[in-house]
Amino acid sequence: MLRIVSFIGRKITRLLSLLLAISVITFLLISHSPIDPIQAYIGADMMRVGPEQREEIAENWGLNEPPAEQFHRWGSSVLQGDLGTSMIYRRPVTEIIGEKFLNSLVLMIIAWVLSGLIGFSLGIAAAMKKDKWVDRIIKWYCYTLASTPTFWMGLLLLMIFAVWLDWLPIGMGVPAGVLAENVTLMDRITHLILPALTLSIVGVANIALHTRQKLIEVLSSEYILFAKARGERGFTLIWRHGIRNISLPAITLHFAAFSELFGGAVLAEQVFSYPGLGQATVEAGLRGDVPLLLGLVIFSSIFVFVGNLMADLISFIVDPRMKERRSL
Repeated sequence: MLRIVSFIGRKITRLLSLLLAISVITFLLISHSPIDPIQAYIGADMMRVGPEQREEIAENWGLNEPPAEQFHRWGSSVLQGDLGTSMIYRRPVTEIIGEKFLNSLVLMIIAWVLSGLIGFSLGIAAAMKKDKWVDRIIKWYCYTLASTPTFWMGLLLLMIFAVWLDWLPIGMGVPAGVLAENVTLMDRITHLILPALTLSIVGVANIALHTRQKLIEVLSSEYILFAKARGERGFTLIWRHGIRNISLPAITLHFAAFSELFGGAVLAEQVFSYPGLGQATVEAGLRGDVPLLLGLVIFSSIFVFVGNLMADLISFIVDPRMKERRSL
């Protein structure tokens, strides 16, 4: 138990140093960005806003202060649990992140589960049929997906299923022009299918190829040869001696893929105009919403770190080699 607490403590220390470094780098990049946050805040009313009003806006948001003072003021607020107010939405950043995160979380969980199950199954099938036509097709499919950008896959699915076949809606999280109280669960599900399908298809390649390679190594081991000598064959052999040995590395890899999943969600949400964290991040960056962009960067870093931490914890707790080390 003490080793687990020490392990988590080291991870939290790394998280804090990571958040500090990311915050400083992000703030420096925003400070040197060519986007004028005041101009983006004014928008189409720029002809009606004079120099005095621009000064008032800059003073209200603290944009007339030196970058070091802005960062110090923002950092002090963050330590108190306040991420500031969004310049776009005129609402607290924590409220916006909480609202957008629920939409993104549903999308990413569905895509994560589907990609894991499909990739794991394809990897097992490819390993069992090594060097046969099934294996060649699965490898070709995975190599093609590994080199396919998420936005391209999203546009392709959008063109096929929403434009040509007209089976699914073209985008957004709910039907356009429908009041929130009139939106049904089926409406939300149909608008979720294409973004989730895009992410799950792209995320299949890594887990499938990793599972295939690990299972091939397991099948060539001596204890598998001994099991075959005892008469075990086919899927029973794979289930009793193969899947148990490859499941832990596959789960660890899949949890570690949270960072790629989050990055892919940003592109998928932008393609389908899905109201999640990805779309909010792009909008905050293009319109110079410094508080919202910094809040999203911090939150996404924590989200990815937690995914990697869960993968490490699973390995630390479940892996028999870790148990042997704890008993020494």
